[in-house]
Amino acid sequence: MVLDGGQDGVAASTPLGALPLEAAGGWLGCLVVVGEAGEGFGSEQREFLERYAEAVAGRLRGEADRSAPSPLLDSALRAMGVGSFALSPGTGLVETDPALLELVGIPDDGFDGKTDTLLSVSVPEDVPALMSVIEPSAQAPGRRELEFRIRRPTGELCWLRLNCRVLKGLGGAPERVLGVVSAAPVLRRSASDVARIQWLTAALDDATTVRDVSRVVVAALREPLGADRVALAELLEDRLAVTVLDPPGAGAWPELWRREWRSEWPDAPVSALPTLQAALRDGRMSLWQAGSVLEPGLAGIGPGGLAVLPLPARSGVAGVCLVGWDTRHEFAPEERALLTATAGLVGQALKRAHAYDAEQELATMLQRSLLPRRLPRLPGGTAVARYLPARRGLQVGGDWYDVIALSENKVALVIGDVQGHSAGAATIMGQMRTAVRAYAVEGHPPDVVVAHANRLLVGMETDLFATCCYVELDMEEGNALFVRAGHLAPLARHPDGGTEEIAVEGGLPLGVLADAEFPLTALALAPGSVLALVTDGLVESADLQVDEGMRLVRQALAAADPADPGRMADALLGEAGRREDDVAVLLLRYDGMRIRPVRAGWVVWRLPDAVMHARRFSARTLRSWGIAAEADSVLLVVSELVTNALVHTQGAVRVELTLAADRLRVTVSDSSPRAPAKPVVVDWESTGGRGLFLVEAMSAAWGSVPVGGGKQVWSEIVVTRRETEPGAEPDEEPETEPEERRPGRVWGLGRDRTWGLGRGRDRRRSRDQGRSRDDRAGGREGEQAVGLDRAMRHIGEGAAEPPASRHPNRSPEGGP
Repeated sequence: MVLDGGQDGVAASTPLGALPLEAAGGWLGCLVVVGEAGEGFGSEQREFLERYAEAVAGRLRGEADRSAPSPLLDSALRAMGVGSFALSPGTGLVETDPALLELVGIPDDGFDGKTDTLLSVSVPEDVPALMSVIEPSAQAPGRRELEFRIRRPTGELCWLRLNCRVLKGLGGAPERVLGVVSAAPVLRRSASDVARIQWLTAALDDATTVRDVSRVVVAALREPLGADRVALAELLEDRLAVTVLDPPGAGAWPELWRREWRSEWPDAPVSALPTLQAALRDGRMSLWQAGSVLEPGLAGIGPGGLAVLPLPARSGVAGVCLVGWDTRHEFAPEERALLTATAGLVGQALKRAHAYDAEQELATMLQRSLLPRRLPRLPGGTAVARYLPARRGLQVGGDWYDVIALSENKVALVIGDVQGHSAGAATIMGQMRTAVRAYAVEGHPPDVVVAHANRLLVGMETDLFATCCYVELDMEEGNALFVRAGHLAPLARHPDGGTEEIAVEGGLPLGVLADAEFPLTALALAPGSVLALVTDGLVESADLQVDEGMRLVRQALAAADPADPGRMADALLGEAGRREDDVAVLLLRYDGMRIRPVRAGWVVWRLPDAVMHARRFSARTLRSWGIAAEADSVLLVVSELVTNALVHTQGAVRVELTLAADRLRVTVSDSSPRAPAKPVVVDWESTGGRGLFLVEAMSAAWGSVPVGGGKQVWSEIVVTRRETEPGAEPDEEPETEPEERRPGRVWGLGRDRTWGLGRGRDRRRSRDQGRSRDDRAGGREGEQAVGLDRAMRHIGEGAAEPPASRHPNRSPEGGP
């Protein structure tokens, strides 16, 4: 004990004393006493102060019986309005002094020593915070401070402040809780505080997203309170996801946070920050003065003072806000009230914004799933598209677009708009886009595609209607067919930079009348032209008429550089801000095809020698195109595909050969919608089922495409063209076999589906074997030759060549 008559900074006539508060193996603190002006502390005063310090230390150690009167402390504590308590977690019992019972309004003779009795006078909303004091966890900090409310017997609502210390055992489990309770001052808010709360309420009301709320919090706390750091984090299950850091640089935050900086902001489990975990569990603000010892995750955020604000919401805690100061900061009572009010408002706004963000994320996911992920690459042109959601409300609308590759040289462009901005409109939009694509791929002409989609929408019995503009473009010739169903007219930019609104005859919107007609409009596009399809959100708004909007779009289309269709689409959208309505833009720059495919077709008649004639047509066509090395492979593919079509389908069969650069496509069309399927098991004794395996072996790629009235089975083969000598005439007709080599029986597909059924079978075998040896000796190599040899082994070494036609004057397109 040190007792002196004066200290530095204190008048020499003012006595000052410091009395240690002892504990087992250490010190609890000290009791500082300032006496009245005089000659110092007398012997009796010194003896009293020593006994008083011992009583305080005993009370702090939890050794004293608080129910027994303490002449030394009770009067002083009552005069200061401070009560004390001690409890052992898990027992449900608490020791209190008369001052505490007087604070909560319980008479001395009416208290049974149970914690439930004290909790019964507190406000229900504050019970969870008090329970964290009565039953602390092993992770609870050593010191706690909180404010809570009680209801006195008279009905008066009072605020109390609790400060306690948790004593832990060897294993870290709490064994004893010692604390004091005092009356919290009730302050009147100043005019500036009221204005600040009003501004915060209005600003949070306008904040719709989590980022908006974060910006409001920074504006409301950092500059007005002179804080150096503000952090806001959402509570997502058991993790804290930081939504804003101010300042945003990583160097201003703890080292632990920088290690967790995986994305734009760090995130960490709540268990890694015990101080925040306790604050979130209790739902009460924690204020840490300068010099407080905190875990590494919070060290350096507020060396001069740190405010931890849990953000309460209706269904729990929405997150936490940290406000830190570098220099020493004293938390004034009015500042505490402001922080408490701010936390309540921000918590509700953050919960609302999180729900809004989740809704928008769902809407965006729905919109992206209904629109094409990417546009196909087109021969002779480039297509780009842009979509912007609506500015307000649920950001999902009915605008859609699509680019459909119909064949090697044809493409369909579609843009449409379903009435309304809702999930229902988006659902109808997805159904309409799928229906239009399905009808287009089947091979229907544009007016039939739109008419089918119209009848489908009428049959849905919905109150919504849709507009649509459908364009079918021949990429070889540049011929376009337009159909418009209540939609805006398409725009065209010519190679010279001029623009025009294409006069497309219009029809009714989809879903209005089942028998509506949709006329066709034809237009030829020159290479270098740009076709633009837009929705009304781009050209119409509350302060913009449609005609004026179309004029502005034409101006932007003329001024943009067609060399970059993507930037051209961005130029049409104009300002980056979102509009009142969703917007879709679809552009196609038509360049024309540098190499135009060559085509030839043959109608296969259902005659015994039909396959022979298909092979002869193919051989004649290949010779005229200068293709010799791969002729056997092509003829084999033609034979197998035509045979499958004749055997497994009914109706017309047609063969088409298309040569584009180094690719030859064989297409066989039939009337069956069922795609060919390879057999699961084919043994050596099977007489059929190998055809598709042979096609696969001969082809670089093959497949089946459904079309209107049936399907097309196609095969692509890489070919090399023979150089034609100057002045030489290409072969026009295949050679005709001599009459004496024709078999007596009709050659064709036999009962066992094998080739070469006839009397000339053995005679042809030796010649085919010699031809095969010559081909191999001539240098045929690669997978093509390997596949052909394998295919010939499947067919058999005795395959016969089909005889010459008995109808040499048959027309090139087939028929008798």
